[in-house]
Amino acid sequence: MNDQILNAIDEEIAKLRQARAILADSGRPSAGRTAAKATAAKPAPRRKLSAKARRAIAEAQRKRWAKVKSQKKAAAMATSAKKEPAS
Repeated sequence: MNDQILNAIDEEIAKLRQARAILADSGRPSAGRTAAKATAAKPAPRRKLSAKARRAIAEAQRKRWAKVKSQKKAAAMATSAKKEPAS
């Protein structure tokens, strides 16, 4: 009777040790995982934009920056006007 209980406890301890080892190693990549990920995770080929598309994107970006710059300038003018005392 005691032998059966002890054997069952030993089996449970072995299972728990295996589970602990798996969890402890899950944070570190193993050699097999690294090699598999390196071959599987190839970057997609880059898309090629036409010159016309690049020009359109650049122009749109320039317009966005001009808008931001003008808003900053307007805000600076408004704060400087408030700082000047009225004579």
